[in-house]
Amino acid sequence: MIRILKADDSDIKVITNFQILMARETEGMELDADTVLRGVGTVFAEPGKGFYLVARKEDMLVGSLMITYEWSDWRARQVWWIQSLYVLPDFRRQGIFKQMFAWLQDSLESDDSIGGIRLYVDRTNVSAQKVYESLGMDGNHYRFYEIMK
Repeated sequence: MIRILKADDSDIKVITNFQILMARETEGMELDADTVLRGVGTVFAEPGKGFYLVARKEDMLVGSLMITYEWSDWRARQVWWIQSLYVLPDFRRQGIFKQMFAWLQDSLESDDSIGGIRLYVDRTNVSAQKVYESLGMDGNHYRFYEIMK
């Protein structure tokens, strides 16, 4: 049985490893482990930056995602951004993200301070897009642009 819950600081090292694995798998990037550890740890040290949601099977962490916050002046509410989603390969295609998303949707429906949930996905990641669409998300309205240091 998979349990979905907010991560705590005992999960920092596993989440850090997930991020390193994800960057390697999706973008062929080798991230600096100390930098990622510091980045993940900062989310726990400064909760205003966001939080991590984790999927556990017994005592094993099998997936995680990060939520960061955006203030929407149009809605006068916070918008949650799904970032850094990772599920261990042996646990994919088992509905883990669907369960995590259900947890987020329950929060959206029960908390009036949350105005919506957003994410971005690589254009070439068609399988992920199909999953998001199957959960009722709409990718047709906005196009995402960025400039990163």
